[in-house]
Amino acid sequence: MKSGLLGIAIAIVALVLYWSTFSLNPAQQALVLQFGEVRGVQTTPGLKFKAPWQNVLIIDKRILDLNMPPIEPILADKKRLLVDAFARYRISDPVRFYQSVNNIPAGASRLATFLDSSLRGVLGNATLEQVVRDDRSNLMEQIRQDVDKRAAAIGMDVIDVKIRRADLPEANSQAIFRRMQTERQREATEIRAQGEEQSRRIKSRADRDATVIVAEAERDAQVIRGDGDAAANQIFAEAYGKDPGFFEFYRSMQAYRTAMEKGDTSLVLSPDSDFFRYFNDPRGNVSAPAAGAAQ
Repeated sequence: MKSGLLGIAIAIVALVLYWSTFSLNPAQQALVLQFGEVRGVQTTPGLKFKAPWQNVLIIDKRILDLNMPPIEPILADKKRLLVDAFARYRISDPVRFYQSVNNIPAGASRLATFLDSSLRGVLGNATLEQVVRDDRSNLMEQIRQDVDKRAAAIGMDVIDVKIRRADLPEANSQAIFRRMQTERQREATEIRAQGEEQSRRIKSRADRDATVIVAEAERDAQVIRGDGDAAANQIFAEAYGKDPGFFEFYRSMQAYRTAMEKGDTSLVLSPDSDFFRYFNDPRGNVSAPAAGAAQ
């Protein structure tokens, strides 16, 4: 009988201890609730105690991610931009967080609303060049500070806000691509026209230089030919003075070669002509006509 009562007492004590204790790891924090009202806050890891009738709400203490759906804000230069952003946050005040949004999904939804509004507001005052290239980090810091100020009211700290991707919508991208293509074609046409102009200028200069060079070459050639002819005539004159017979023979051979070159010209001469005297006599003497022929 006594042993049975002792066992029941031990079971009741164990059950009370089970209902009165809970443990936290380093990534957790907890609120002790009594009929929905906060009675205590635990932020350190270890074994914790509470009244058996109290409840415990475990809240994550780590840095959490919030992924935003893509939005299309209108920038200051009236351009639409497809923005894919995300934020990292943590729950810094679990009591205020519980009293404001109650749980993490609801808190993330509220934070997404803050981030959407801040993205549209800050990017709406910036140009495409600032968002994409020139001032992106400063814009992100402005958005983070704005969202952090709003999130503090629900017990959350915003650690970071980043734009994962910022692109023009498909329709705008196609229009910009066509405009860029037109500009490049115009630049290419202009460059080709400039190249054609330079080509004509270079060709004209080359033709002029070639004409001058050819004219100068012809002039020099005429001078050289004149000097050569003069030298040749002088040599011929000297040769004629030394041996008139040989000179006449040489000139006759040149005349034969010139007259008998292959061509369409026909030459009809008498065999007794003075032109053929070296054919009849190696010395070139012209034979006297016979007496019968003279009569």
